[in-house]
Amino acid sequence: MIDLRIPTLGEASEPPRRKEDRVAPVVPEDETRHTVLRLSGLDCTDCAAKLARRIEGIKGVRQADVSFGASRLTVDHSAPLESIVRVIEQAGYRVDSNRGQSHKSVRHASPDRRLVLTLISGLSLGLGFSLSLLGTPESVTVPLFAAAIVAGGLMVVRGAWQSVRVLTLDMNVLMTVAVAGAMLLGEWAEGATVVFLFAVGNALQAHTMDRTRRSIRSLMDMSPREAMVRRSGRAAPLPVEEIVVGDIILVRPGERIAMDGVVTAGRSSVNQAPITGESLPVAKNPGHEVFAGTLNERGMLEVRVTRLAADTTLARIIHLVEEAQAKKAPAQHFVDVFARYYTPAVIVVAIGIAVLPPLVMGLSFTDWFYRALVLLVIACPCALVISTPIAIVSAIGNAARNGVLIKGGAQLEALAKVRVVALDKTGTVTTGRPAVTDVIPTGDLTGTEVLRLAATIEAWSEHPLGESIVQYAGEAGVQPLEAGDFDSFTGEGARSVVNGQIYYIGSPRLFQRLGVSLGPVSTDLDRLQGEGKTVVVLGTAERVLGLIAIADRARAGSHRALTELRREGIRELVLLTGDNQATAHVVGSALGIGYVEAELLPGQKLEAIKRLKQAYGPVAMVGEGVNDAPALAAADVSIAMGTTGSDTALETADIALMNDDLTKLPYTVRLSRRTLRVIKENIVFALTVKAVFIILTVMGLSTLWMAVFADTGAALIVIANSIRLLGKNRPAVRNPNWSLARAA
Repeated sequence: MIDLRIPTLGEASEPPRRKEDRVAPVVPEDETRHTVLRLSGLDCTDCAAKLARRIEGIKGVRQADVSFGASRLTVDHSAPLESIVRVIEQAGYRVDSNRGQSHKSVRHASPDRRLVLTLISGLSLGLGFSLSLLGTPESVTVPLFAAAIVAGGLMVVRGAWQSVRVLTLDMNVLMTVAVAGAMLLGEWAEGATVVFLFAVGNALQAHTMDRTRRSIRSLMDMSPREAMVRRSGRAAPLPVEEIVVGDIILVRPGERIAMDGVVTAGRSSVNQAPITGESLPVAKNPGHEVFAGTLNERGMLEVRVTRLAADTTLARIIHLVEEAQAKKAPAQHFVDVFARYYTPAVIVVAIGIAVLPPLVMGLSFTDWFYRALVLLVIACPCALVISTPIAIVSAIGNAARNGVLIKGGAQLEALAKVRVVALDKTGTVTTGRPAVTDVIPTGDLTGTEVLRLAATIEAWSEHPLGESIVQYAGEAGVQPLEAGDFDSFTGEGARSVVNGQIYYIGSPRLFQRLGVSLGPVSTDLDRLQGEGKTVVVLGTAERVLGLIAIADRARAGSHRALTELRREGIRELVLLTGDNQATAHVVGSALGIGYVEAELLPGQKLEAIKRLKQAYGPVAMVGEGVNDAPALAAADVSIAMGTTGSDTALETADIALMNDDLTKLPYTVRLSRRTLRVIKENIVFALTVKAVFIILTVMGLSTLWMAVFADTGAALIVIANSIRLLGKNRPAVRNPNWSLARAA
């Protein structure tokens, strides 16, 4: 289960403001802390793994995990935090220096060191080549090439040293050996070219990874750091960390809401896109829930805080997405295992190429040593290693911006393979809230008069059907009358006195008990019940005055969403519900679902999922995340509805659709399949480039600079292919006017 709280940096109670205060005080050796640090400069998966191993080597550190996608370190430790930060900085990375904004990215005013060194390397290389073309002696050009190697290779050598310290071999080690060999052979120009191209490639990779991480950073930056709080009749700005549940915050037009809460005064429209992905603003009145990070557009709002800053819906979303980015997909496990054996094997082959031909066949040592160096450069599976995580991070970031939360790469891959989708009815394809669909007068009264009498009696009732009648009357502008002597009959209905006359409202069973004939309305009664609607009868002790039909409404866009799912290749759509057969089949028919199982208990839904898996293969289950828990747990992919404000749904589901919007489901399926396709393209491309250049190298047809250009170019192409997932496959805008009543 995922802890949905956002841990604060160093878990300090008061955010320090000075750079020297960025670490927590020394803690006793027997006290273990759980700390989250946000890093900058982390631009490769190998770097993340090596940093984690180095930190775990610190005395007092129990476990360290570095998420490459989220650029975040999670560490359990009793050691002083200063020692952990020191190791991080020695490795060449930076730690967020502002705990008060621990969820935000680090922004330094000074130019990036990597970029500056790359520019120096490029200038030195360019000047060296220019002077060479003019016939300048090597005594002048070689120092320029050497300067290019030193500037461009400084971070490479440091990375190689860090790798050797943890007994691993990576691209930095291989590049260092190759450039050193080039210098020994007197190939200064080629060595400088290799270093510069490699430095440019690393800088571009860092830039593109940063762009990918901005997909989540944009969510983080939505949340204000302080809010105007009213306490003891006075309003003053306070940091969100100091705001407590029950405080009243004031939100002016154009401001972002800082905390989750309930509107207590004011009316406005709120842009909820960061939370729900809705394209249109939502009207907010007293009693409506609002979320941190959303934008108040027009009116002044007073909001009673319901969650602390670390527990807001936005904070939980950010934490969930970062956890998802840290999880490895099945394809990533394949790549990791492949790389673990591939790189050492190529090093052994390179040694053989450098030594065996000269010894056994008497060939030129210089020639074959050079080929071995080229092979070392092309050997590192940089593009292969980054092929999966960059695609997963991009896809998860895209989904989060569009109101879909995906737990990780494994879930994303699993959804791509699904061919059957099972859906709960109430609260999933329907709203779960009954609404009036028909008002049929049967006596001397008009439809409006029937509705007015019904609303007058039900105004005293707390039954959901009664509440739907009162709500419908209010929406129609029908005002209730004065009533008295109200009485209810459990499971049957109620009665009340209106204008001196006793009226009854309730189920047909109530009127049968009263001895009132239902013959005059039997045709309409049978028709409405056959449509799966609940029929409420209004009348006196002598006769029936009217019928009111009530039914659950389909969610906006449900029909279109299910139609799009079929277009995406979903072979079977199944409706699983505990509702009665008649209602279930009416809903299924209206939505175009032919496979309907009704009157199911939770255990029976579980068995239905097992049967579907046996018959069709991988199955996705869409439910509310609580009462459908057994079926959701049994499905290959569990998808929860109603996640705004629902901790349980966020914790249990593989995928969560914000704002109960089914139109996001085909978008998510499409995104998952596109992601899996991109991952396969990346892996095949990376392996093909390696294979081709290894063959060319053995044949003596490639050079050092060609090898580094191919390796770096392949990595950049893989990254470019992956980040396309950031900006496409957005869900369509839903149609809020579609209802089950209209479809039926």
